[in-house]
Amino acid sequence: QLQLVESGGGLVQPGGSLRLSCAASGFTSGYYAIGWFRQAPGKEREGVSCISGNGGITKYGDSVKGRFTISRDNAKKTVYLQMNSLKPEDTAVYYCAADWGRQWTCTIQADGYAYWGQGTQVTVSS
Repeated sequence: QLQLVESGGGLVQPGGSLRLSCAASGFTSGYYAIGWFRQAPGKEREGVSCISGNGGITKYGDSVKGRFTISRDNAKKTVYLQMNSLKPEDTAVYYCAADWGRQWTCTIQADGYAYWGQGTQVTVSS
């Protein structure tokens, strides 16, 4: 079983930055892609970004391209989402999820992600 824990959320002013972390524990042997998703009240879940198991492939949703950067440190079993130039519309609960076996690919579609964290709140407001 793979467990994921997000951290790093909080309240930030528009234009500010936050770095989210997704720490994996449990059975972590082998490759797994990590995706970041978010859901705001009354809205559907949105794929934000993903990174392949070997870190070589990254993808971003159109709404965050150029502002967010995903990276991973496999030695620390942690994936990071650096969020810059934050906007009020980025306000949501952010979740990370793991897709086992994806060494060379990843997707920002939620289908296929079997393991999910509990989420961390990000609020962008003045």
